[in-house]
Amino acid sequence: MRGRWAQGIPPRNFAWIVKDRLAVSERPGGCAPYHRRVRRHEEILWLEGQGFTRVVSLLPSSHNLRAYEEEGIPAAHFGLSFQDDVRETLLGLYPAMLGWLRSGERLLVHQEELSERVAGVVAGFLCWCGLVPDPPQAVYAVEQLLRRQLGSAGRAIVALVAELPPPEEVPMPTVPAEGASPPGAPPAPPAARPSGRS
Repeated sequence: MRGRWAQGIPPRNFAWIVKDRLAVSERPGGCAPYHRRVRRHEEILWLEGQGFTRVVSLLPSSHNLRAYEEEGIPAAHFGLSFQDDVRETLLGLYPAMLGWLRSGERLLVHQEELSERVAGVVAGFLCWCGLVPDPPQAVYAVEQLLRRQLGSAGRAIVALVAELPPPEEVPMPTVPAEGASPPGAPPAPPAARPSGRS
């Protein structure tokens, strides 16, 4: 038991989207009514031990950000509430995520719960960055990885990808990502390609 706690515990509903590169979970420490500081510490400890280099919070508020920084894991906040303009959030979120992944970082994305909106965000990201270009296939891939269906709220987020500038129009680091993907999961994002066409 002592060894287990020394290594920390994984956040609830933790799942890989891109093996060893991009994962999702509910809020470390638990969602608001059940949030516990000790549990949060143990889950952040586990993330650190697993090599996560950044936590991306989609919480409407800045809760937990200081805790991540105090534990030595950089954090980024892209609030996603029902009142927010989701498109505006994605315009900042997706290029940032792709840049971090291309730089070799390992990311955890979370909101209060592992909701269909979180699932929609990562499915949309797979589609936007070209790992799974076809929206229905991106939805299906995430449904299989999370073992849950994506409802209208999540699918609406994926549909917004068509309104976003493509990745080649956003300057990105050119460090290739590393790490293999499990069967059925999308590969890690490739290094940026020259935008010129012959």
